[in-house]
Amino acid sequence: MLATPDTPTSPPLDLAVLRQSADAACRLMKALSNPDRLLLLCQLSQGEKRVGELEELVGIAQPTLSQQLGVLRDEGLVSTRREGKSIYYCIDSPQALAVMGVLYAEFCAP
Repeated sequence: MLATPDTPTSPPLDLAVLRQSADAACRLMKALSNPDRLLLLCQLSQGEKRVGELEELVGIAQPTLSQQLGVLRDEGLVSTRREGKSIYYCIDSPQALAVMGVLYAEFCAP
């Protein structure tokens, strides 16, 4: 929105804050740029899943699945919990969940 004499202007944006936000957004987008990780987050956006369920749902072999889940974990996008021998994953990033919602609406919704 352009400022006119009748509309107030917003205070200038803090460059340091913008740079920090841009860095965080770039890390998120980099994590989402891998098709396997995107598929995993798509499934996890529907709720918590066991590792075995994820393997079946996305068709990713165990070594690759573990590697990609590790990347998502390291980036703080997912968290885990253990129940007996099963490990469950869920999305742990409100930003990632919001982006997944937009991607679903734009690319997957009927």
